[in-house]
Amino acid sequence: MLTAVLGYSSMMVNATPAWKLVWQDDFKGPEGSPPDASRWHHDVGGDGWGNHELEYYTDRPDNAHVRDGHLEIVARRESFVGQPFTSARLQTAQTFSQAYGRFEARIQIPPGEGMWPAFWLLGNDIDKKGWPGCGEIDVMENVGQEPSTIHGSMHGPGYSGDKCLGAPFKLPDGQKFSDDYHDFAVEWKPGSVQYFVDGQSYQTLTPQNLPPGQKWVFDHPFFIILNLAVGGDWPGPPDDKTPFPASMKVQYVRVYEPATGAAPRS
Repeated sequence: MLTAVLGYSSMMVNATPAWKLVWQDDFKGPEGSPPDASRWHHDVGGDGWGNHELEYYTDRPDNAHVRDGHLEIVARRESFVGQPFTSARLQTAQTFSQAYGRFEARIQIPPGEGMWPAFWLLGNDIDKKGWPGCGEIDVMENVGQEPSTIHGSMHGPGYSGDKCLGAPFKLPDGQKFSDDYHDFAVEWKPGSVQYFVDGQSYQTLTPQNLPPGQKWVFDHPFFIILNLAVGGDWPGPPDDKTPFPASMKVQYVRVYEPATGAAPRS
């Protein structure tokens, strides 16, 4: 997901013994409680976030809370500080960032035209380098008009926005990502980022994929972002059939480092 310039399952662990769990949130807090402040901070605002989005991101429990053992990020159709929708955007910039490793989340996305859920990583040097110089790894993005498709992409200087690196992944037989939970992951190593959906690898990006003369900017710690945008340049606005409130449900987020050695963190 573009940002404004200033935003294992047990089976998988057993199948991938090369990784060691170092950070997680399984969202086991009290019913209706806000996300764990020791892990997640809220980005707040409604300036379009570089994409002409239509929501105002709040820090209210109405827009992000624990429910039935998972995190719910809820987009609502309501007028708020000049915007026609509210939602939430959570990030770990102040609490956790890491270079390399396996970053994974189990998510059920909402249906509907104009919805834009995302699980992504952003370089922790954004305040110094700006975007896209800091780098961005989009583990999962969906736009509502493509209910069977998610996108995995990478942005950097000279290859950002609609010129980013990446590929889509499509479910077979007309299945929709909003119908159930799915695992979304990247395995990030020096010089490569491999993308997975439900344990299936569908692309690996390396410096060889860069446009000629451009720089690979994925060798420093990145932090995690979960958000549910409404509208914007890519998905377009919701229509009359888009259901609200709309919930992006997150069962867990887990980060692993290589079992053979510690990953750089900050």
